[in-house]
Formats: sequence, C-alpha cells, structure tokens
Amino acid sequence: MTYQETLDWMFGQLPMYQQQGSKAYNAKLNGILKFVGHLGNPHKRFKSIHVAGTNGKGSSSHMLASILQEAGYRVGLYTSPHLKDFRERIKIDGKPVSKRHVVDFIAKNRSFFERNQLSFFEMTVGMAFDCFAEEKVDIAVVEVGLGGRLDSTNIIEPEVCLITNIGMDHTDMLGDTIEKIAFEKAGIIKTKVPVVISEYQEGAAGVFESVAEEKSAPLVFADRETTDGHTTSLLGLYQFKNVKGVVAAIRALGNFDVGDAHIRSGLQKVVENTGLMGRWQQLNTKPTVICDTAHNKEGLELVVGQLLRQKYRKLHIVLGFVKGKDLKGILPLFPANATYYFCSPKIERGLHVGILADEARAFGLNGDCFSTVSEAYRSAFHAAKPTDFVFVGGSTFTVAEIL
Repeated sequence: MTYQETLDWMFGQLPMYQQQGSKAYNAKLNGILKFVGHLGNPHKRFKSIHVAGTNGKGSSSHMLASILQEAGYRVGLYTSPHLKDFRERIKIDGKPVSKRHVVDFIAKNRSFFERNQLSFFEMTVGMAFDCFAEEKVDIAVVEVGLGGRLDSTNIIEPEVCLITNIGMDHTDMLGDTIEKIAFEKAGIIKTKVPVVISEYQEGAAGVFESVAEEKSAPLVFADRETTDGHTTSLLGLYQFKNVKGVVAAIRALGNFDVGDAHIRSGLQKVVENTGLMGRWQQLNTKPTVICDTAHNKEGLELVVGQLLRQKYRKLHIVLGFVKGKDLKGILPLFPANATYYFCSPKIERGLHVGILADEARAFGLNGDCFSTVSEAYRSAFHAAKPTDFVFVGGSTFTVAEIL
C-alpha cells in the first residue's frame, strides 16, 4: 500500500477517538499490553517523561523535547492528535517518522491488528514506542492521549511525570468533577517517580497529594517554585504557566545533564526544534490572523482573555466545535462585538453549524453559517481590513483545516 492508502486503512477500519468520540474510547490497558508484548516490549528499552493534563500538555511536551534536544540528547516525542499529517504524532529530534516507516509497520503488523481489534490509539502508541526503541533515543517525551490512568501510554516507567492543568473536559469518560478528573490524571504517577504539577488547583491538589503519598512519589507544585524568570518564544500568555511546569520537570529529571543555558535556548526554539503548530500561531500580519487549538472552557478562557487584549479595528472570529462541548459554559466567554463565521470541522464528531449558530445567538454572538471551515475562513479573511484581527478556533480540528 502507498502511504495514503495505509492512512485510509488506519482511519477507516479502526476505532479512533479523534473521529468518533467516546464510543472509540477503550478504558483498559489489555490491548496495548498485548501489542507491546507482540513487539518485544519496546517501551522498556528507552527512558521517558510522561505528560498528562487537560490543557497545556502538548505545548509542555514540545518544550521538554526542545530543551533536551538543546542539551544534545536524541529525543523521541509522542503527541496527539495531529493537525496536518499523521506523522506529527511520532518525532525524533523534531523530525516526523518517515512515510515508509508507517507503511512498513502497518503492513508488518496488519494481521495482528485485524485479529485483535486494537483501537487506533493503541496501534499508534505501539508504533511510537517501537520506533523510539529501534532508533535508540536517549529519552522520549510521551503525551497522554486521554485521561491518564487507563490511557494506552500508561505502560511506561518514566523518569519524571508532569501534570499540567485540570479542567472540565471529556466528562463523559473521565468524571464530572475536578476531583474525579484529577484522579484519572494522577493515574500516571508511579512509585518513587518524581511528579510535577504545573498549577496548584483547589480540589485537584488534594488528589495529587494523596496519590503521590501512596506511591512515595516526590511531589512539586511548580507554580510555588521559582523558574528564574524563564520565558518561551511560544506566543500566548497562558504559556507562562506551562513554562513553570516544564522547568520544574527538567530539574526533577535525574541522570541527565541539562543546564540553565539548555533550558533558556530550548524554550526559545520550541517551534524550530519540534515543529509545534496551533498554539496562538500567527498566520498573517495584515490583517492579523491567529489560530489556537484551545477547545474547552479553561483553555478558551485564557485564549479569549488574550484575544481581548489585542488592538484592532474590528474582530472576526471563525468558530467551529465538536459535539459534547459545554457550549453554555464556553460561548459566554466570547465577545458580542465581533463578527462570527460559524462552521463545523469535517469529522464525524463535528458539531452541526446550525446548532452552533443557534446556541451562539442566545448569547448575543451573531454571524453567518458556512458549509466548511475553509469557506468560513476565506470569508473572514476577505472581509477583514489590514488593521482588523481574525481569530480561528474552537477545536483542534477547526484549526487543522486551515493550516
């Protein structure tokens, strides 16, 4: 099969949360354990950092990888979902795994997938771990897909765990309170392995303290520590919180020689070193166009807060969500004095544009409906004057369609 045919088979035949939502969520580790056993347990052949959280785990993972690359290490990076190309999920020293590797890996293991009905995520995690072992990385930064405790990545024995932020997202699978969600995230905490929490949050903090004590795991709340004024080149004021967690995690990492100079340069070269996209990413200057993948109340609250600090003549917002989001909690965050371009990402989980528009109008957000994200974006871009501001967001998949 060609690379595209391989992707079509992967996306079309196997359960995939990115497309289907909760019905593709496999809340157990049996499948991934069976798969890595089939592969010869590659996850035991490299060191790792495990990163969980509701918001900020993707940015934090890329920062960690960039810093470790600056320190001269060969670094694997596993993240999800991808924005443009499946291979973004698996990188070594910032370079995506080759198309040939993906094709050969699927061909080699296809009969196992079909026999055992693995989820898309289990298959992808196994591919990443096998690649990292085969390429002999010094360390891999592994981002949790969903939750933590029962996530397929939670079979590694990391050098340090980082939990970035807890918010009310995926409540149908992770629980309907901060405490319940924190418990799922805390599932990545391992016995005697240092754990860093980026942000102290009431409710969640007690859960982390309890689990860390039970596991005899050294615990640090990063926002209560000093980061010596470290900053990152990543745009977005919310990155300040992520930086604190990243620096604390690096400092908790034993047996790796990473100095302050590596931290400083790594934080300033995240995009250059890792290819990170979609975090307050600027796509144009006149008019200013910014996209951001924030997609839940806590994340959008920070992004909209920064949006409202910008200077512009007129604000245009291209907005599209997936089903299951708390629109009554999210939509009031957005300003009424903007022109909206409502759309739906082209996936099975995409929220119908008419439903979004009706919900938005109830909160005084007015605009037109468009059949595609690209059509909505083109309309906003052409309507905007050079001194206007265009924002694209609401969902990772909305942003992906315009990148």
